[in-house]
Amino acid sequence: MTLREHTPGEAAALADGKPGDLDWIDGVPGDASIGAAGMTARAAAAGYYRSPWGTFAILRAEDGVALGSIGFHGPPAPGEGEVEVGYDLSHSARGAGWATGALRLLMEWTAERPEVHTVIATTEPWNIPSQRVLLRADFSRTADRGDLYVYQRAATGA
Repeated sequence: MTLREHTPGEAAALADGKPGDLDWIDGVPGDASIGAAGMTARAAAAGYYRSPWGTFAILRAEDGVALGSIGFHGPPAPGEGEVEVGYDLSHSARGAGWATGALRLLMEWTAERPEVHTVIATTEPWNIPSQRVLLRADFSRTADRGDLYVYQRAATGA
């Protein structure tokens, strides 16, 4: 699998539900992929977007089909060293290890960034598949944030 960063223009189109030049496994991106692209597009429109701290398409290596997306909720705040990640797979891609593989790839990349020391992710208590992805990618559950479970992992040593 490979990850391909969405440019701000691609993210804006994706946020409008347009698949762009990607061949999505289910014909269209998932709702959470559209939402994440919207975050990137809004950050770019407000002048806050910094590449590569946006969203990436998760592509199947053998044919380039887009299976979902993964990315950051934004860049690390100066001096804080923490980033939050999120991911989404199209329905047809779920249950085959793609999210775990994509998260591991993103963690390998993050480990090379000295400005990042901690990566976090949140999930709803009912989202057991997402919690399993996080555990398989060596995240540990920490203190909850309201109704969300929080998982974290050191960025180094991926």
